[in-house]
Amino acid sequence: MTSELPEYYFRVRENGAAVFRIDTENRQRRIEMDQIAVINIRNGEVKPQGQRTLSDADKAEIARWMEARKTLLAQRDIDDIHRAVDYLNLTTQWAQSKATPEQLEDVTDRLLLAMHDLRSVLVRKKADRFGKD
Repeated sequence: MTSELPEYYFRVRENGAAVFRIDTENRQRRIEMDQIAVINIRNGEVKPQGQRTLSDADKAEIARWMEARKTLLAQRDIDDIHRAVDYLNLTTQWAQSKATPEQLEDVTDRLLLAMHDLRSVLVRKKADRFGKD
């Protein structure tokens, strides 16, 4: 562990994080984590814990973390889509060269419906983009 710890720790939760202030300035030299807030990344809500009032520094660090987290999640989303394109290509290769008739029977209808749904959405969205130009 490094000798200098950050002032805040964010424990990621499904829709945000629990925010802790780190304290090592105590007699036992133990790391103490004092929960100061819970944040919801989707709606931007910050709820101080208990009767606590967040300082300007607390609010600034929480806002900085929320922006960084949103950026990271957006990057992950697009990375997942690029992986999906790769999976579609791998699935095509599998269906063409390796799949047994039984395996194809098991997945064909679900794949066709999913691809039809995806195609419909993509075509509609592309038409909307062309309509705005």
